[in-house]
Amino acid sequence: MSKTIVWFRNDLRLHDHPALVEGAAHGEVLPVFILPETRYAASDWWLHHSLLEIIERFAEQQTQFVVRQGQPVEQLMKLIDESGADQLVFNELYDPESRVAEREVAEACEKRRVQVRSFQGTLLVAPDAIFNKTNQPYKVFTPFWRRLRQEPIATPLAAPELVPSTATLQSLSSDQWGLLSDKPWYDKLANHWQPGEKAAIECWETFRDSGLYDYLVERDLPAKASVSRMSPYLAWGNVSVRSLWHGAVAAAEDVGDQQVEAFIRQLAWRDFDKYQLLYFPEMLTKPVRPEFEKFPWQPADGQLEAWKTGHTGYPLVDAGMRELWETGYMHNRVRMVVASFLIKHLLINWREGMAWFEETLVDLDLANNALGWQWVAGSGFDASPYFRVFNPILQAEKFDGEAQYIKKWLPELTDMPVKYVFQPAKAPNEVLESAGVTIGTTYPAPIVDHQAARARALAAYDTCKNS
Repeated sequence: MSKTIVWFRNDLRLHDHPALVEGAAHGEVLPVFILPETRYAASDWWLHHSLLEIIERFAEQQTQFVVRQGQPVEQLMKLIDESGADQLVFNELYDPESRVAEREVAEACEKRRVQVRSFQGTLLVAPDAIFNKTNQPYKVFTPFWRRLRQEPIATPLAAPELVPSTATLQSLSSDQWGLLSDKPWYDKLANHWQPGEKAAIECWETFRDSGLYDYLVERDLPAKASVSRMSPYLAWGNVSVRSLWHGAVAAAEDVGDQQVEAFIRQLAWRDFDKYQLLYFPEMLTKPVRPEFEKFPWQPADGQLEAWKTGHTGYPLVDAGMRELWETGYMHNRVRMVVASFLIKHLLINWREGMAWFEETLVDLDLANNALGWQWVAGSGFDASPYFRVFNPILQAEKFDGEAQYIKKWLPELTDMPVKYVFQPAKAPNEVLESAGVTIGTTYPAPIVDHQAARARALAAYDTCKNS
């Protein structure tokens, strides 16, 4: 019987998995995952538990899921030799490292006369299907979005029935994966998340049946349950983005076209992030606008640590950073505010913030992370205007008007009247005393003055712009 190696990566699921469907149609499948060499703490926690689940899912169909460590081409060729597989298939990825690995694997398979096939299974539309009128890749999201809307989104594939496997190959046990850190915050993630395909589908159904109804209006309100929280499931491919697209579109009759359009637009942003990374891979390490190489960043001193730990004296910023440390996640509106604060209030290099998010996000997506930070910094192609400096006080008043989000993550401000909670340092002494707040002790004084920081940021951007 023919045997196909299915090389899993950021697609840890059985539904809508084109490579798996091809392998199952070919005969017996040997699913395999090669552990990545680069470590991202919170994301690795998610990967660990996603692997545990998918191993169990394949075992239910009497198929061994193999986990190996090392260079992909080396490990996959060993598996071909050990198993006698005559085909290798995978879903394509679009980051530079993965593209190199795919080429190396394809070349090695051809030398062994093993058929190799790749599929588009991670995005809504293949990146090479969308170009502008001059046949160049889009640099701005809105025209990309208009063009994507003209493309048909493939119908998701059902999980295939598998032929029971006869293979018994060497596979690393979970205690050999090295994915779980000894960092003290690790244990808390399980209080907030259940990784894996089954949990992904449950999370989606909950959002579709409740949060999607108010998505357009409430998606910017961090205290509301009107965001999907699908991002970590998408990051490791526990769920197919095409299944979310079609699931949302199918719900339009009940929830309304505007709600659905707002949601699927966010799915398209995910495509755009990876699209940009494919055509402009330098965005992971340097500003795509070269003039920003000369930006006058300040040294990353104690203010960086205050930002990381949520002790800046600006409640919305601090609440977001503490939510991140507790849960590995942060509401998207708040992500923009905390990023703007680091870059424009503190003039700390966006790479520092990007690196901290790489360490702490369970929904880490390298393309999305880099594009998001460059958007806020103004150094991306499709970026926030350099003169937009989010006021963290006004942002809190506008999007957390009752201070529910702030008080959830900053319990020291629980008894503070809403009137003063957005600027505790300006509250009268009797209010502070009544609320049990001592500025500089129980809650920090602002580490920078907003107006002065804004003026400094604009001056720095003018220097960069005119250089």
